[in-house]
Amino acid sequence: FESEIMHLNLSCCSVFSLEKEQGADEGLYDDLNEAEANGNWTPQEKALHEARLKAKAKRRLRKSSSRDSTRDSLSEPLSGEPGTDPHSPKGKTHSNDRKSRTGKGRGLPKKGGAGGKGVWGAAGMVYEMEEPDSKDPNYDESAQGDTIYATVVPELEEGELEKAVNPIVQEYFEHGDTREVEMLLKELNLGPRKYEFSSLALSLSLEGKASHRELTSRLLSDLIGKVLTESDMARAFHKTLQELPDLILDTPEAPQMLGQFIARAIADHALPMNFLNRYKGKVDCDHARAALDRASVLLSMKREMVRLDNVWGVGGGQRPVKHLIKEMNLLLKEYLVSGELSEAEHCLRDLEVPHFHHELVYEAIVMVLESNGETAIQMMVKLLQAFWKSGLITLDQMNRGFQRVYDELPEICLDVPLAHSIMEAFVDVCYQEAVITAQLRDACPSRGRKRFVSEGDGGIVKN
Repeated sequence: FESEIMHLNLSCCSVFSLEKEQGADEGLYDDLNEAEANGNWTPQEKALHEARLKAKAKRRLRKSSSRDSTRDSLSEPLSGEPGTDPHSPKGKTHSNDRKSRTGKGRGLPKKGGAGGKGVWGAAGMVYEMEEPDSKDPNYDESAQGDTIYATVVPELEEGELEKAVNPIVQEYFEHGDTREVEMLLKELNLGPRKYEFSSLALSLSLEGKASHRELTSRLLSDLIGKVLTESDMARAFHKTLQELPDLILDTPEAPQMLGQFIARAIADHALPMNFLNRYKGKVDCDHARAALDRASVLLSMKREMVRLDNVWGVGGGQRPVKHLIKEMNLLLKEYLVSGELSEAEHCLRDLEVPHFHHELVYEAIVMVLESNGETAIQMMVKLLQAFWKSGLITLDQMNRGFQRVYDELPEICLDVPLAHSIMEAFVDVCYQEAVITAQLRDACPSRGRKRFVSEGDGGIVKN
């Protein structure tokens, strides 16, 4: 009962105070009207006074609205609900209401009930996983899981590409390992100009030997599907066909060689089957037409599309030993007839078997022993001397060739009885012309002496 009386007193006091404030406002407005009517105020004072009055009226309006809300909250226990202490936290239910207290708006909660301290959005809202932003100041790279670091290789420019590719091709001509070339090319960023590697390899092989062209054909075939595509290969051959007028200045046989390259590439499935059909009736250059005709003839001879493995001939290291021995014998016989050192040197280089040059030395000495003439001795010494000075035959190959003859000299004597004397004369001339060393000359076996004591004579010396 006492609590009800207290609430009634508070409500009455609030009503009386509100009426008193309203009366004071009316008095102020009356005074303003009288002063305005008397004309004692200047326009500036009048405007300043009006602004002050409006501000006071707004403050009173805010106070009255807050008192009304407090009065409503205090009057709620009168409806039969248990009373609460207005000073307790539970009694301040309406003090944290999110509705606007300025009298503006529709009376709805701010931000649809999703704003305020300690509130994570509206009820029922589901947040999805957001991708971390690297530009966020709070972005932590180490907290994003496993970080993968990749090496970025810049794309080679046109001038740098040729400088990087030439050493790779030249080294490949020495070792012949296509896997190493593939690994080196994958380390380079050739970009859209990958086809230029094939065109550079073709131009370098045209200036080289037959073995280089064979290695180039194998390389282009092995790189298809791994580093290069058929379209890249077609672009490379198209570029080489356009460069034929320049290539023919250094290599007059370039059109025929390029035709063989095209035929070999089509047979190896490095070029598309319709490559030749693209140029029918569309070629104006005579050199390009000759290359395409050469490829067409080779492919027509191989209707079953058998691999044209022997289009460049058999490489030196892959030739049978009997074939190499036959070629060297033919080379020496032609030299004895013509006496041309340059032609003999050219033929020996074309064989491309520097590890087998000791066979040439052996065959040359045996041919001297079987000739029984001074002319053959002088010509062979001149030939070996030319090969020695040019570096075509090394010291090791020269020593091995002479040593083989030394070891087989007893057997050679069965067919050539004067082999020992001819061999001694030939060795002396070679030493005088600085073809062999003194140690190799001293190792030459001498002719066996006649036996003066028979085994059955009891040690009696014959007269």
